[in-house]
Amino acid sequence: MMRFFQRLGKSLMLPVACLPIGGILMGIGYWIDPAGWGANNLLALLLIKAGGILIDNMAILFALGVAIGMSKDQEGTSALAAIISWLTVQTMLGTGVVQLILGADAVVPEAFAKIGNQFIGILCGLIAAACYNRFYKINMPDFLGFFAGRRFVPVMTVLVTLIVCVPLYFVWPVVYNFLVWVGESIMGLGAIGAGIYGFLNRLLIPIGMHHALNSVFWFGVAGIDDIGKFWGTIEGGVQGVTGMYQAGFFPVMMFGLPGAALAMYHTAKTNKKKIAAGILLSAALCSFFTGVTEPLEFSFMFLAPVLYVIHALLTGISVAIVAALPIRAGFQFSAGFVDWFLSFKAPFAENVWLLIPIGLVFFVIYYAIFRLVITAMNLKTPGREDDDNAAELNIELGSSDYAAMAAAILEGVGGAANVTSVDNCITRLRLEVKDRLLVDEKKLKASGAAGVVRPGKTSVQVIIGPKVQFVADEFKKLVR
Repeated sequence: MMRFFQRLGKSLMLPVACLPIGGILMGIGYWIDPAGWGANNLLALLLIKAGGILIDNMAILFALGVAIGMSKDQEGTSALAAIISWLTVQTMLGTGVVQLILGADAVVPEAFAKIGNQFIGILCGLIAAACYNRFYKINMPDFLGFFAGRRFVPVMTVLVTLIVCVPLYFVWPVVYNFLVWVGESIMGLGAIGAGIYGFLNRLLIPIGMHHALNSVFWFGVAGIDDIGKFWGTIEGGVQGVTGMYQAGFFPVMMFGLPGAALAMYHTAKTNKKKIAAGILLSAALCSFFTGVTEPLEFSFMFLAPVLYVIHALLTGISVAIVAALPIRAGFQFSAGFVDWFLSFKAPFAENVWLLIPIGLVFFVIYYAIFRLVITAMNLKTPGREDDDNAAELNIELGSSDYAAMAAAILEGVGGAANVTSVDNCITRLRLEVKDRLLVDEKKLKASGAAGVVRPGKTSVQVIIGPKVQFVADEFKKLVR
C-alpha cells in the first residue's frame, strides 16, 4: 500500500510540473492589469487566458499524469485510455444524464455539478493505468486480431469506467459532502484551521499524499479553490480570505528551510563540511527560488525524523500566523521567490511584502531550533554521519557530469543486473532492485545525491534534485 501511494504521489508530480508556466503567464498578466484582469490590456488578457489553459484543466492533466505514471512502461496508450475514462465519467455522471435518471422535476445534487475535479481525474487515471497494465499484452482470436494488445486497452477502459460509474453514482455525493464538511470545518476554524492544514501538508510529504489534501483546499474538490480564486480564474474569491491556505508557506520555503540548511552545515563535521555544503546549498537555493523543497526535506527527513516533525509544526505555525495578520499571497507551482514576486498584483493579494520580515524571523527560528536539536540529540544530519570511507568514494561532479553520477549510483545499487525498474519524479530517481542486500547506501550518498530513501524491500529512491531527469537518462543508458 505504501508503494502504491508513493507511485501515485510521483505520478501527480507530472501534471503539477505544468503549473509554473501557467503561473508565470498569469502573474505577468495580473502585473500588467491588476484591476481589470485583462479587460484593460490586450497583452494582459492574452497572458491570463493562456495561463488559465493549464490551471482550468488540471483535473484532465491529473488523469493523464496518473495514467502515464502508474502504467508499467509509461506508454502513450494509457494516456489515451485516461481521456476516454474521463469523458465517460463526465458524460454518464454529468448533470444532464443524472437529471434524466432522477426525472425532470427532481433536483440534481450539487455533487454532480462538481464531477469534473481532480479527485475524479486521479480516479480515471488509475482506471486507465490498471486497464493498460492488465490488457496491453492480451492475445485475441485471428478474426479479432486488430483489437489485440494495446488496442484492447481503450475498449476495456470504457467498460470498466461504465461499471465504476454505477457505485460512483451513489458514493460520489457522500464523498463530496464529506470533503465539503472537512473544508468548511477548517475554514470555520480560521487561522487555526489554516495552521492545522499547513502541519498536515508537511506530514504527508513522505508518502506523497499531500497532493490529496491539497486538492481539497487549493483546487475544486470541496469548492474552496484557493489557488484558482486567488488568481481570478475562478469566481467567488473573498478579499482577506482567499489565499490564506497558501501565503503561510512562503516564510518556510523561502527562509525557514534555508535556515535549517545553514544549521545543518554549521553542525557538520569539519572534514565533511564540503560534502554537506554541496548538498545543502543547492537544495536551499532550490527551495528559496522555486519552492521545491523535496531535495532539502529528504536530506534530513529519515536521517532525523524529529527534525521533520518540528519542521511540520513550524510550517503550521507560519501558516496560522500569516493567515491571522492577514497576509494573502499565492502560487501556481510552489511558495518560492518567483511566485512571491508575481503575487503582488494578483487580485486578492494583501500585504505581500510582510512575508519578507516574517520569513527572516523564521530563518532565525529554524536555524536556532535545528542547531540546538541536532547538537543536543547528536542527530545524523548531512555531514554528521559516522566516519567511514565514503569520502574516498565521493565523485567530484562537474556542473553537467550526469554520466559520472549515474555510474556511481549504478555501482551503489549493485550493478545493472540488480536493477529491474528505473523511473524518476521531479526530484528523485526511483529504482526497483532484485536483491536489496546489494544496495550500498554509503556509495549512493557519495555519488553526490542529497539522500537515499528505502520505502520498500526492493525499492530505492535516490534524492538528486530538479536535474534528476538528466541523471535518469544517463542511468537508463547504463542498464539497457
